[in-house]
Amino acid sequence: MIITKTSELNFTLDQVPLMPLPTGALMVTPEHFTVEYVINPHMEGHIGTVDRAKAMDEWKQVRDAFIDSGVKIHEIKGQSGLPDMVFCANQSLPYVDADGNKHVVMSIMHADQRKYEVAFIEQWYRQNGYMIHHLDGDVITDFEGMGDAIWHTGKRLIWGGYGFRSSLDAYKVVSDTFGVPVIALELLHPAFYHLDTCFCMLNEDTALIYPGAFTDEGLALIRAMIPNIIEANQHEAEVLFACNATCPDGKNVVIQYGCVDVNAKLEAAGFTVHEVSTDEYRKSGGSVFCMKMLVF
Repeated sequence: MIITKTSELNFTLDQVPLMPLPTGALMVTPEHFTVEYVINPHMEGHIGTVDRAKAMDEWKQVRDAFIDSGVKIHEIKGQSGLPDMVFCANQSLPYVDADGNKHVVMSIMHADQRKYEVAFIEQWYRQNGYMIHHLDGDVITDFEGMGDAIWHTGKRLIWGGYGFRSSLDAYKVVSDTFGVPVIALELLHPAFYHLDTCFCMLNEDTALIYPGAFTDEGLALIRAMIPNIIEANQHEAEVLFACNATCPDGKNVVIQYGCVDVNAKLEAAGFTVHEVSTDEYRKSGGSVFCMKMLVF
């Protein structure tokens, strides 16, 4: 079931079956991270400017913040020639079914520079008992995993961004494969090219969003299904990647340092904020959410 407008909603959030929260996170080590090309607006002007030592320190900050939140980290070695592999939210979409069986749909990356990343991530899933699903590349042009397909916290429901890096047709296959509905949100602004740059599930009832990234219909869908919405302003969303935060347990939010307005709203809503620096990674168009993949 693919839903693109509110008139197509035929269920409420409390009718969506529960799904266990992930307990671990994949992270790809950043020894090969740099900016070598431009495939999103944030990369403009940053080719060759990454401070490798600072990037390593920032990666460790993110890793340690997840560990402090009770998340088990699974490290995968970065690969030479794949500088964006460190953004491992993009190459896959994992799932656990009602019987506890683990599945994953592997991505078809939009940019040619990133296509070879997928095979290295797939190796980890094969070694850890996941059933592997592939999209038909002759039919589906692109799908960038959890960069665009975001699980509603604790529910068998996907929020799917499309328009820049993932095609709407991909969600039909994902929905059929997992047997779950997908609420598809068209993205409007090139700076918010993945859903995870403008939409962050915090807990079952709360999401952090940047409204300017969505169509009116997309905003209506979000507000129809999610009781509590925290809005980021344009500066914190576009420059500081506030909505690229992660809340792995419904309580602890790991977020880029300096998101003053959003952090105040998060704390007022009862969340515990863990600030980290991802300055080097923002040069490449990613932050906290992009730098990990929550797994079961």
